[in-house]
Amino acid sequence: MIRFFNGRVLQFDGGIRVTEDREVWVDGTSICYVGPAREDLPAFDRQIDLKGDLLMPSFKNAHTHTAMTFLRSLADDLPLQEWLTRQVFPREARLTPEMIYEFTRIGILEYLSSGITASFDMYFKNDAYTKANIDSGFRTVICASMNNFDPDPAYVEQEYRKYNGLHELISYRLGIHAEYTTSRERMEYISSLVHKYEAPFFCHNSETRSEVEGCLERYGMTPTELFDDLGLLDYGGGGYHCVYFSDHDIEIFRKRGCWVVTNPSSNVKLASGIAPVSRYLDEGLNLAIGTDGAASNNALDMFREMYLTAVLQKVANMDAASCDPLKVLEMACVGGARAMGLDDCDDIAEGKKADLIVLDLSRPNMQPIHNIPKNIVYAGSKENVRLTMVNGVVRYEDGVFHIGEEPEVIYRNAQSMIKEVL
Repeated sequence: MIRFFNGRVLQFDGGIRVTEDREVWVDGTSICYVGPAREDLPAFDRQIDLKGDLLMPSFKNAHTHTAMTFLRSLADDLPLQEWLTRQVFPREARLTPEMIYEFTRIGILEYLSSGITASFDMYFKNDAYTKANIDSGFRTVICASMNNFDPDPAYVEQEYRKYNGLHELISYRLGIHAEYTTSRERMEYISSLVHKYEAPFFCHNSETRSEVEGCLERYGMTPTELFDDLGLLDYGGGGYHCVYFSDHDIEIFRKRGCWVVTNPSSNVKLASGIAPVSRYLDEGLNLAIGTDGAASNNALDMFREMYLTAVLQKVANMDAASCDPLKVLEMACVGGARAMGLDDCDDIAEGKKADLIVLDLSRPNMQPIHNIPKNIVYAGSKENVRLTMVNGVVRYEDGVFHIGEEPEVIYRNAQSMIKEVL
């Protein structure tokens, strides 16, 4: 058992609250006690003195392409379609499973140092991808990336059955890459799986204005309307980006209980636009936050995503009060977990999974202490992440990683593969 004591605890149950009279015990993979200090202490394997720092639920990266670290600061300064066709797709065609493994491990290191304990990932060669996560002790949810380039669409059902139940850190959701890369026939096939397994559906959705216009030309419907018409949203799910939603799209997402996963850094870097997050919140939609891949971000940093999520709304609406930072923090922790189907990882409570982080409040950017939750969004950074725990195991602490291999080895292996990709 592990004991966290002598600090502050942030919880979301019943609204965000920070308490100073709580300690948290972890037994195996789960939280077994949250409450005041007790005299009848059991035998602990480790006791972690927080020294006034903050223990809180971890961040969940609700949309990413982890292995795209290999394109970081290489495929830059182009609009989305040109970026994909000129820089991304040709180089991705050269990736081997061994490359996916190493490039994924780099992403996991970055997640852990940013307080992220789970990723909602869309990529390919998933045997190598899952091995990288299992070997690192990292939690991930894979989203199928069905598109017209796949030789046989039947792989989606095979992976759905294979990866759900493979390992406690791995799960799988049905999806496609996007409407503009996937034929109607293949979308209908995925819809048949949605109904067979009564499963949610996810994909890139309305990321750019041209994407929506193209779908209207092809089908006379927006992507969201098309997905709903095909029955893909009958069991919920969501969309990544969702920058250009019509009133009807919003109505559909609210009716279906779907999740909007916003990716502000990627959207502004690719000049795709600013998603109307404040309106989505006002309309009662479910929201989460993702980084997207390192090729279009280029950092896998939830602090930057939270800050941009909040402040871009203020500029877009010309209203400094727009977008409550407390809602943004909730999106990064609770929303991400629930969008991914990780409802047992969304808070600090007895019986929940021990996916936790410790933030160092003694750093200058956290002083003086007025409003800790707001300060996390507006002033927090990766330098504040003192510890990251995944499934009850400390995977990052005080700059040291515990993922079964030294970072220098991972970096060297990845660097040796870059020449083959380029």
